[in-house]
Amino acid sequence: MSEREKILGRIREALKVKAPRPGSHGDPLVQAAAEPPVSHARDWLPSVGASVEEQFAMFARNAADLKAEFQLFAGRDELRAALVSLCAAEKWRRIASHGGELTDFACQAIGLPVTLTDRGYDVQAMEKCDAGITECDALIAQTGGVVVNSRGAGGRALSVLPPHHVVIARREQLVADLPAAFARLQSKYAPDFPSMISFITGPSRTGDIERILVLGAHGPKKLTILCL
Repeated sequence: MSEREKILGRIREALKVKAPRPGSHGDPLVQAAAEPPVSHARDWLPSVGASVEEQFAMFARNAADLKAEFQLFAGRDELRAALVSLCAAEKWRRIASHGGELTDFACQAIGLPVTLTDRGYDVQAMEKCDAGITECDALIAQTGGVVVNSRGAGGRALSVLPPHHVVIARREQLVADLPAAFARLQSKYAPDFPSMISFITGPSRTGDIERILVLGAHGPKKLTILCL
């Protein structure tokens, strides 16, 4: 028997065994149900703290592990100072953003030329932007990730093309885990979901070449999350 035949044989055998539905591990009653409840997923997902403080602490730890920077502010004056400091430290000359309460505030605070992706824009000007500033749908304590979409975060390119992605979030956008994030998206957008929903976990990275981690390979090299 050739190696090819052996591999195909193993695949055929594996296909005979049904995979458990998400959230139904170890529960035969749930496995038999047509649609297992989302709450069962929490039985095998990493636990999160019960209080908001514990969840913010977990988000900060997970974001740091992902090579993302996270800052939590008491008010808009602190947020403004952080944006001005970030702009000066990285010598930004132009930024990209979209219309929104928090993004408008951020662009005003920075005071640089802005390419707005939700009002028609020049692609070449977009490529010259040093940072893309967006709002988001949620921060996930369980993963340290950020949820954005093509409708509420300035389109598809804004969180991908500029070398530095800056997310401006509100405290109430923190959710404990992935089931809570999906529930929030369902509540906000169903049945007319955006064409793109992205769960961003840190800056773009790859380890394909000699297992060396390289940031910014297929998207932003830096991710900064500023929460008000």
